[in-house]
Amino acid sequence: MPVLFVGHGSPMNAIEDNRFSRTWREVGNTLPKPRAILCVSAHWVTRGTILAHVGHQPKTIHDFGGFPAGLYTQQYPAPGAPEMAEAMMSLVRAPVSADTEWGLDHGAWSILMHLFPAADIPTFQLSLDLARPPVEHFVLGRELKPLREKGVLIVGSGNIVHNLRAMRLDALAYDWAEVFDADLTTKLEARNFQAAADYQMLGDVARLAHPTSEHYLPVLYPLGAADERDELRFFNVGFDLASLSMRSFVLQ
Repeated sequence: MPVLFVGHGSPMNAIEDNRFSRTWREVGNTLPKPRAILCVSAHWVTRGTILAHVGHQPKTIHDFGGFPAGLYTQQYPAPGAPEMAEAMMSLVRAPVSADTEWGLDHGAWSILMHLFPAADIPTFQLSLDLARPPVEHFVLGRELKPLREKGVLIVGSGNIVHNLRAMRLDALAYDWAEVFDADLTTKLEARNFQAAADYQMLGDVARLAHPTSEHYLPVLYPLGAADERDELRFFNVGFDLASLSMRSFVLQ
């Protein structure tokens, strides 16, 4: 299977017909149908532990506030993938605990409802342990690579640049946002994937691009699981609200 990173941006992309959601649907049409989907989302974070959801019917979590009522009625009733989640847990050296309480947060379902609108593919999530340094997230991604041979689509969902406090309507992207986005793009085009874990070396630019790390760390999972034979393809290149990079990529 390919590996995929999707810049999910605003929850409204789930229900709006815009250039981002249309591209998600186009990309979904180009992907082989997975046996299961593993999503690492910016919106399931833990500290000092890693959890994998093993429920048979993950709930649709509306983990946001202040949006139109129509967004809260959305459901993505994909079945769970407990057997694949158990297989995943046996692959990684770090201890992973089984969870039955979570489900699918909006970092997962808001994109999957466009990529795979039938909601018929078993899907599970892996939490982000924020107590771990970025390089350990990359290593976890590398340990997940055998899942690709089992038909699992590994999806990271976050944003390459994500600073909510700096959002501006109808404005061009900040210089620091463009610098951070371009730096990662250069690393990926050079296939220097592990260097993506060193993003904090950019200092103030990195701190502005990511005041907190949870939207960046999902980038490292598909990069870790990538193969040297994979071809890199970007999509949804550009910015939303001046401080959200929507750049996404497939490695296939």
